[in-house]
Amino acid sequence: MARVGVHLATGFEELEAITVLDVLRRADIEVLMISMTKEENVTSARGLTVVSDILFKDVNYEKIDMIVLPGGIPGSTNLAAHEGLKQKIDQFANQGKYLASICAAPIVYGQMGLLKGKTAVCYPGYEKYLNGAEITTERVVQTQNYITSIGPGASLEFSFKLVEILKDKNISEKVRKAMLA
Repeated sequence: MARVGVHLATGFEELEAITVLDVLRRADIEVLMISMTKEENVTSARGLTVVSDILFKDVNYEKIDMIVLPGGIPGSTNLAAHEGLKQKIDQFANQGKYLASICAAPIVYGQMGLLKGKTAVCYPGYEKYLNGAEITTERVVQTQNYITSIGPGASLEFSFKLVEILKDKNISEKVRKAMLA
């Protein structure tokens, strides 16, 4: 079974994190909500406190198939400042494992130089942080093992794309239809 780590930093975008959790679990994909703080409780950009499944320091990344970074400010900048996370992202990049991000969060991969020569998208105004990326206006884009999306309004499309990647298009469509999306 595929296992996904959704990384929650203080100030994360609620819709992006919870939509990914919901859609992937409906597709029988295991999702771990990972706290990037020292506490299980992580507070979002709009004051919603979520209880994570596990602290970053306790995650076994050998058993994670995809890293997902929800956006939000200051959530995205908090993710970008987390040295341990950047080490894991580098490992995933070197192994060709999936790296997904939405809204402002693609800045994490962009600032690390991982999007050079790849097509990517992010929340409008953050393109300057996607160093070397070919910017598109698509709502969700996949280039190799990188999946990026434009923002909260594309959360469902982003999540269905992740299901398609981790399972297949038929399962993604089945979940979409069951959700009336």
